[in-house]
Amino acid sequence: MFRMRTFTAVAAAAALIGGCTPSRPPYPPAAKQPVTDTYNGTSVTDDYRWLENRSDPQVISWVGAQNVLSRSILDKVASRGAITARLKQIYGGNSVLYDAGFFRGKLFVLKHQGAKEQPILVTFDSPNDLRSEHTVLDLNVLDSTGSTSIDFYVPSRDGKLVAVSLSRNGSEDGTAAVFETATGRRLSDAVPRVNFPTAGGSIAWNRDASGFYYTRYPQGNERPAGDDNFYQQVYFHRLGSPATRDRYVTGKDFPRIAEISLSTSDDAKYLLARVANGDGGEFAFYLMGPGERWTRVADFSDGVTEAAFGRDANLYLLSIKDAPRGMIKTVPLARPALASAKTIVAESDAVITTMLPGTDRLYILDLVGGPSRVRVFALNGMFRAVLPTAPVAAVNGLILLRGDTLLYGVETYLEGFAYFTYDPKANGASRSRLVNSSGVSYADCEVLRDSATSKDGTKIPMSIIRRTGTAMDGKSPLLLYGYGGFDISESPHFSPANRVWMDHGGIYVDANLRGGGEFGETWHNAGKLTRKQNVFDDFIACAEYLIAKKYTSPGKLAIEGGSNGGLLMGAALTQRPELFRAVVSHVGLYDMLRFEQFPNGAFNVSELGSVKVPGQFGALYAYSPYHHVVDGTKYPAVLMLTGDNDGRVDPANSRKMTARLQAATGSALPILLCTSSASGHGFGSSLDVQIAQETDVYAFLFDQLKIPPAAGEDY
Repeated sequence: MFRMRTFTAVAAAAALIGGCTPSRPPYPPAAKQPVTDTYNGTSVTDDYRWLENRSDPQVISWVGAQNVLSRSILDKVASRGAITARLKQIYGGNSVLYDAGFFRGKLFVLKHQGAKEQPILVTFDSPNDLRSEHTVLDLNVLDSTGSTSIDFYVPSRDGKLVAVSLSRNGSEDGTAAVFETATGRRLSDAVPRVNFPTAGGSIAWNRDASGFYYTRYPQGNERPAGDDNFYQQVYFHRLGSPATRDRYVTGKDFPRIAEISLSTSDDAKYLLARVANGDGGEFAFYLMGPGERWTRVADFSDGVTEAAFGRDANLYLLSIKDAPRGMIKTVPLARPALASAKTIVAESDAVITTMLPGTDRLYILDLVGGPSRVRVFALNGMFRAVLPTAPVAAVNGLILLRGDTLLYGVETYLEGFAYFTYDPKANGASRSRLVNSSGVSYADCEVLRDSATSKDGTKIPMSIIRRTGTAMDGKSPLLLYGYGGFDISESPHFSPANRVWMDHGGIYVDANLRGGGEFGETWHNAGKLTRKQNVFDDFIACAEYLIAKKYTSPGKLAIEGGSNGGLLMGAALTQRPELFRAVVSHVGLYDMLRFEQFPNGAFNVSELGSVKVPGQFGALYAYSPYHHVVDGTKYPAVLMLTGDNDGRVDPANSRKMTARLQAATGSALPILLCTSSASGHGFGSSLDVQIAQETDVYAFLFDQLKIPPAAGEDY
C-alpha cells in the first residue's frame, strides 16, 4: 500500500498560479507493479496494470487523491469564477434546445429549456405551432436528482404510446418504460437491459401497439461470465405482461459483437434488423415479413450500410460496393434479392450518408468534406432540387411530416440549430418555429475553410472559427479539435459554450481527419486498422500549418478530443510533445494492447485491430500512447477527464495513462486527472456537472495559455 501526500497540493497550486516559478505538482504516488505479457513473440511490461481494478481500495484511494490534487489546482485559477458565471448565463435564462425525433400524427421532440437539469419529451401538432406543446415525460419531475437520462425513445405507429429507455448516472444501462402520450401516465411495463453502451439499443412497435420488438442483452445465467454485454438479440414484449415472459425473435446466429437497430414499415407488416459487426462499418440486413419469415437481404461483405422502407413496397438501400461515396438501390419487399437490386441514384462527388423515401420524393443527405447538403429526387431517381442551406452548414434529423413535406435541421458554427420545412408541391423551404435559442451571438465571428498537407501529401480540410479581424501574428490562443475514426465525420456544429473562448480572443479549429466519413469509405479506410497513424499525421500537420501561417504558436496552442479523439490526444502528445502547450482529453483510449480486454473493446476491433493479428499488433504497438511515454520528456500540460460509469471506454485507460505521464514528465507543467462519479462516456451528466466540467476545461486552458481577462472582467 502507498501513503498519499495530498496535504501539499494546495501549496503547489499556489506556486503554479501565483506567478512564481512553477514546481512539479505533488502527484499521488503510483507504485510500479510490473506485469509482462508476450504478444506475437514481443514481451511488453505494464507497470500500472493494478490500476485497472476499479474496486481495489488502493485504486479508489489513488483516484480520490488525483481528484483532490486536480481540485486544488483548478479551483485556484483566477478566471474560474468569471468562467462559471458566463457559462451559467449561457445555459440559463431563455435558452431552448429542440431535438425532433418522430412524426406520428404529432411531432415528438426532446426539449431542453433554460436551467432545467434534464430534457422534457413533448409533442407539437406542427413545427410551426409552439402553442400546441404537450408534455409527455419531464425527467426533472421523474427524478429530481437529475441523474436519469433518456437513452432513446420510440412512439407507437399511432403515436398514442411511447417506449423510453431510461438509465442512470450516465451508465446507458437502459430499462424500457412505456408512457401514454396524452396523459403522461407510466404503464406497469419495465423491460430491463434494452440498451447498453457496448451495442446500444433499439425498439420497434408492432402494428396495433399491443407490444414492441426490442434489443435484449443476456440476462441471468444465459451466457458465461464476461458475455453479459454481448450477444445482443431481438425479443418481443407484449404490453401488460412481465418481461420474463418476452418471446425470442431472432439473433442467436448473430456475431458476439452484433449491434442491432430495428425499424418497421409504415403498415408494420415488415420488420428490418440492421446488424453491425462491431464498430468497423460492416452491416448485414434481415427482413421479417408476414408469418415472421426472415430473409437475409445483405451480408457483411455486400457493402450495404443503410436501408429504409419505401411507401411504394420497395426497400431502399445505400450501398458502397464499388461506390465508396455511396449509391441508392431498390429491391421489392416481396422479393428482396440484392442481386436484382436496381440502382436509381449513382455515386456522385458527395458522400451519401442517409436517405428518406416518401410518397413521391426521395430525400438524400450528402456530406461534402464536412458540410452537408440535401438533394431531392423522384422515386425513379430523377433529380429534382437541392435544398437551401448556409455555405458551411450541417443538416441533421430528416423527418417526413404529412405527405412528402420534409422537416430538416440546419446548424452552422455561428448559428444555432433551426428546423426548416420543405414542401415539394410548393417547391420551397421555410424556417419553422422550432429554433434553438441560446442567447449567444457569433455575429462578430467568421468561418474559414482551409487545409493542411499531411505527411503523405493528402490535403486535410479544417474549419477555422475566429473573431473577424483577428491578427495573424501567432499570438492568439488556439484550440484544435479532432476525432478521426469510426466513419464519424466532423460537421459544423453550434457550441454556445465556445463563446467563452471567443470572448477572450481564442481561435477554434475543427479538423476533418482521415478515419472519418467526410469523403466516403476510402477516407474512412485510410485511417483505420493498420493505417491509423495517418490520423495522427493529419492532426500534427494541421497543428504545424496553423503555426506556420501564424494563426498561433506552440506556446498558445491547445488540443482537445474525446473517446477515439482521446486516443488522438494521447498519440499527438507522445509523438510531438513540443508542439502543444496544453492537452484536454476526454474519456480517452490509451492502452492499445489492452483495449480489447475491456468490456466495449471487442466492438472496436473491427475498426482498430487486434493484438491477436501480428500485423495489426505491430501497428497498435507502434502508436499506443501508453507505451510511448518516454521518461524525462518535457510533456505539455494535460487534463484528463473520465467518468466512473463509462461503459464505452474503460476509465482504467485514463488512470494508467495519467500515472505513466506523471512518473515520466520532465516538465513542471501539471498532468491532471478528474474522475466524475456522476457521469459516463459524456452522457447523463446534469447541467451542474456539465457546467463544472466545462469550467474545469476553460480554467485549465486559460491558466496554461496565459489568457488575460476579457473586457469588463476582473480576475
